[in-house]
Amino acid sequence: MERMEALTNYYMTHNEDARLTSKHGMVEFLTTIHYVEKYLKPGMRILEIGAGTGRYSHYFAGQGYEVDAVELMECNIEVFKANTTPDEKITVQQGDAIDLQGIALEQYDITLLLGPMYHLYTEEDKRSAMSEAFRVTKRGGIVFAAYCNNDMTVYQFGFLRGGFQTGEHNELINFETFRLDSTPKEVFALYRQEDINQLMRHFSIQRLHYVGTDMLTHFIGGAVDAMDDETFALYMKYHLCICERPDMVGATNHMLDVFRKE
Repeated sequence: MERMEALTNYYMTHNEDARLTSKHGMVEFLTTIHYVEKYLKPGMRILEIGAGTGRYSHYFAGQGYEVDAVELMECNIEVFKANTTPDEKITVQQGDAIDLQGIALEQYDITLLLGPMYHLYTEEDKRSAMSEAFRVTKRGGIVFAAYCNNDMTVYQFGFLRGGFQTGEHNELINFETFRLDSTPKEVFALYRQEDINQLMRHFSIQRLHYVGTDMLTHFIGGAVDAMDDETFALYMKYHLCICERPDMVGATNHMLDVFRKE
């Protein structure tokens, strides 16, 4: 109940549908699309778990793919349905990532888990969501999971916005390791790659990519938004050159992990 109340308060007051539409917001979106399209083939079925308002689902439906979506928040589902066009082969139903009731075993070639891991606060729930994503994915299918980065939060909210000076949320910070705990009150669960590796050891999978989907874009968001199209294209080209580099991939707000189910 605490989780649902926190998510309802957040998504009723934030325009989730607009989050990926600015140039700096599009970096995350375009990077995710870039990696999904590496594995998409005609006729594949896609499931998006935690689809939000459907930015990704509608994009792939617009490319002619059959897409099913699951979303927890009713307010997001309303926007999702309003954005659906008659020619799209797309469905959306309300459901929770940790228990995908009604979805049978091994139905999908591509499964997108691009939002739920942001809002799961116990190891049990995190493992359940990942287990469900793999359960409904065909053997040999690809799962894409997204996470929020612990250390960019340290930079942005702790230092850039003065959170450590005000003492806000200091009870959730280990000042020896700078690991941040998360509760529904803070809305977003935070990860380091070591946390993801620990979670994924429970599953029979092959990691294909570990990607920083926006890198330092949020720190220079104003400059990115001011770019003309030619400069922005060059920025995206550079970004895609560095977003998997081991020496740089941790400098990102959002991470994308890409797995093949074995």
